[in-house]
Amino acid sequence: MIQGGVSPDELYDTVCKQEVEIVLTAHPTQINRRTLQYKHIRIAHLLDYNDRPDLTHEDREMLIEDLVREITAIWQTDELRRHKPTPVDEARAGLNIVEQSLWKAIPHYLRRVSSALKKHTGRPLPLTCTPIKFGSWMGGDRDGNPNVTAKVTKDVSLLSRWMAIDLYIREVDSLRFELSMNRCSDRLLRLAHEILEKETSSEDRLESRSQSLTRSQIKLNNQQLPSLPTQLPAGADMPSCTECNDGDSQYPRLELPGTDYMPLNRQEGQGPSFSDSQFQDSGRSSSKSSENGTSSNGLQPAVTPRGSSYASSQFHAQRKLFAESQIGRSSFHKLLEPSLPQLPGIAPYRIVLGDVKDKLMKTRRRLELRLEDLPCEHDFCDYYESSDQLLEPLILCYESLQSCGSGVLADGRLADLIRRVATFGIVLMKLDLRQESGRHSETLDAITRYLDMGTYSEWDEEKRLEFLTRELKGKRPLVPPSIEVAPDIREVLDTFRVAAELGSDSLGAYVISMASNASDVLAVELLQKDARLAVSGELGRPCLGGTLRVVPLFETVKDLREAGSVIRKLLSIDWYREHILRNHGGHQEVMVGYSDSGKDAGRFTAAWELYKAQEDVVAACNEYDIKVTLFHGRGGSIGRGGGPTYLAIQSQPPGSVMGTLRSTEQGEMVQAKFGLPQTAVRQLEIYTTAVLLATLRPPLSPREEKWRNLMEEISKISCQSYRNTVYENPEFLAYFHEATPQAELGFLNIGSRPTRRKSSTGVGHLRAIPWVFAWTQTRFVLPAWLGVGAGLRGVCEKGHTAELQEMYKEWPFFQSTVDLIEMVLGKADIPIAKHYDEVLVSESRRELGAELRRELLTTEKYVLVISGHEKLSENNRSLRRLIESRLPYLNPMNMLQVEILKRLRRDDDNNKLRDALQITFNGIAAGMRNTG
Repeated sequence: MIQGGVSPDELYDTVCKQEVEIVLTAHPTQINRRTLQYKHIRIAHLLDYNDRPDLTHEDREMLIEDLVREITAIWQTDELRRHKPTPVDEARAGLNIVEQSLWKAIPHYLRRVSSALKKHTGRPLPLTCTPIKFGSWMGGDRDGNPNVTAKVTKDVSLLSRWMAIDLYIREVDSLRFELSMNRCSDRLLRLAHEILEKETSSEDRLESRSQSLTRSQIKLNNQQLPSLPTQLPAGADMPSCTECNDGDSQYPRLELPGTDYMPLNRQEGQGPSFSDSQFQDSGRSSSKSSENGTSSNGLQPAVTPRGSSYASSQFHAQRKLFAESQIGRSSFHKLLEPSLPQLPGIAPYRIVLGDVKDKLMKTRRRLELRLEDLPCEHDFCDYYESSDQLLEPLILCYESLQSCGSGVLADGRLADLIRRVATFGIVLMKLDLRQESGRHSETLDAITRYLDMGTYSEWDEEKRLEFLTRELKGKRPLVPPSIEVAPDIREVLDTFRVAAELGSDSLGAYVISMASNASDVLAVELLQKDARLAVSGELGRPCLGGTLRVVPLFETVKDLREAGSVIRKLLSIDWYREHILRNHGGHQEVMVGYSDSGKDAGRFTAAWELYKAQEDVVAACNEYDIKVTLFHGRGGSIGRGGGPTYLAIQSQPPGSVMGTLRSTEQGEMVQAKFGLPQTAVRQLEIYTTAVLLATLRPPLSPREEKWRNLMEEISKISCQSYRNTVYENPEFLAYFHEATPQAELGFLNIGSRPTRRKSSTGVGHLRAIPWVFAWTQTRFVLPAWLGVGAGLRGVCEKGHTAELQEMYKEWPFFQSTVDLIEMVLGKADIPIAKHYDEVLVSESRRELGAELRRELLTTEKYVLVISGHEKLSENNRSLRRLIESRLPYLNPMNMLQVEILKRLRRDDDNNKLRDALQITFNGIAAGMRNTG
């Protein structure tokens, strides 16, 4: 790029300001079990190790044995999921991708970016600068999925934080052993002394309390205790938080998950009795337990009994003291960690990092208590709430090492940790929430009817906007605390409450699917504002974090055509524009959906409408001087907007990728792109390079207005042909059910959400994933090409062939659209699709299948004419070789699937046939790669 005229300063600034977020979703297209994926990864590592030239004969024999073991384990492992995953299971799978791959890949990727920048601009990438971050929909996407509840969202968000803290603890542990040197900056030395003084004074206070409590306890024992009893008193087996009367408990027993409860035996009417030896030990025990008395090794102290003769403050001290005595007596961590030396000759880095680890462990314990909905007393100084708090001591260590001539150490493990904190933060991946716009309207209906204001959904758009704007400007809550609503409405309100409790520190965007009006956005803003008012009122302080940014998702062709107008209407509202400027840095995010638009109008029309919608949205934001980020909801298959990342980004409209981009990665593509650290690094570099090029060298616009007119004509003919077949032909739905395994896909336990948004049997309410998945199994891949041939033929027959060939050579968008369709046609197989029809389809509907196969041939013919290729995938020989290499395995599986479907439809209770069918699903999905 520098050779192309980009200045080093411009290149450096553009990379440093780049904001790309990859959002992992739980869309059900990953058909392989996670345990098998891990075994495949281990085999990949072994094969990689086998390539080492320094292996001895014995080493290679041992490696072969390991490979045999892994293959045997795969062979004897059930290939099928026997139960549907829960949303938390899906979230855990996403977190595992981070742990097994991205955690290692990010430092390596950022080092490569930094090295490239230093080579070409003379300056490395700033340590806390990261061009790529990660988000997640797993546990937050409730659109059509009743299994994703407010509690699930809260639990997944806390689980993500827990995982981040746990990973940081491991890294800090390793770093403490590495940074053993004494030489440091004055600032770091002062901090180390402060930490030591704080710990010393803390130990002195504990010892003083211990001696005081011991004296009073001895006095109490001398006054009250008779000689030692010969048998245990009644109720001695009960925990000390109960009052025992004849063995019955007046209070419920306290169950603490994940801890070893250690009840203190006592007689009725007595306070808890600690032995003298416990007090003597406790005075010297570690001071590193959390303020709620929870030790870092998970032990829980007894809880204050009601009616105790001791004052609550005195017993709180005893409770804490007891917990700390247990740490001193039972913790093995003390033996394993490097001890903190006393003055003189301290190891300052170990002291500072030890304090960091201590806070991280308290943070992790606090998250465990929150996950169990247990009270957690805490001091805000004892745990980390933001990534800035964690970065501060790490950067101080880094600067100290640099100033002392140990830069080579600073740029190693410590720099990697700082970059991880900058990338993953304290939450690992921020969780987006997604809900359908209709659910918000139903919620406002319930509220307005309760308040005798009418029915919100019956109002026109202007009245809705007037009502919403008025309420947003007000300072009082709209929803009364006493309101009684249906469970589905309560779930929406609970979701907003959880969003208010967690805030923008843990959550990302609130995405509104099926958005079509400005009121859809303001409705969410109002419900969000109301929940934050209610929560802050209960807490007596403002909610943590800021408000979530609200992102409209335009999915259908109709909504895409209106997207620009909706954004203009939103930004014309004074309150909303000021809100964007004040709370979101003058930044508007808009999401465009590839799946439903493709199912609605066909792939070609969807691609053109998406292109125009992005142009219009960018123009609307520019009119109001608002920055825009486009969020691309892509699937893995071409029919759902998938395809090579670089090609997709480079074909966006000029000005739509100005250094910022969000994009989803779904199902099988998450594992394929990010499952291994080396492939993850490659994908991250592709994202960075493509966004950089699209920003500094935007793709060309259509050279002539005539090209746009030709696109409109192709799109119109293509859409009409597609809809005539899919929606207007009364035989198509029955043909679809017979010719594909769509109905049988329900046997697959690959996702937590239903396959349909509503109970209708039509294509309209069928989700895009099973729609594409079913056609991919038959190797017909109809959603990706249907209508394209009719559109291209219609324009070519009018004498525009040469112009289309020019468009292919000079317009990146048109070229990528045609190339992706050509790729799909290379995967389609007419003889296999015909075999499905001949065996499974009723004779009266076989002619429809024949017509569709002729349409496929027409599409292939005109794609080759426009691209100038003699045969499919001529410009992508590696892909063609891959497809050809899979055919000997794919073809028999398709033949087998047809036979199994034939038998199963006569005997649908045959579980052995069901299992066999699911195995063919797995095999064909693996062979076709992008399935949904």
